[in-house]
Amino acid sequence: MEKVQVHIFYSGTVQGVGFRFTVRRFASRLDLNGWVRNLSDGRVEVIVEGEEKKIQQLMADVEDYFGDYIRDKETEQQEFTNKYPNFKIVF
Repeated sequence: MEKVQVHIFYSGTVQGVGFRFTVRRFASRLDLNGWVRNLSDGRVEVIVEGEEKKIQQLMADVEDYFGDYIRDKETEQQEFTNKYPNFKIVF
């Protein structure tokens, strides 16, 4: 399985609704690494690494769970770095 890194920005009502904690729980369950954080402009930023299929599953899970809250999503696939030992919330 090819491993990749995906940089994701979610916008909408994505702060104050448990978004980061849910993303971390879903990512950990899928054995993905990286981090999630709130941005000052109201968006949530995610860097996630792992098998591409599992990252697609993470995004599907997040969108199923928070469908009514997400207004937009931007993604950019990047080169796998293997520099994240786990998935955490960055404050």
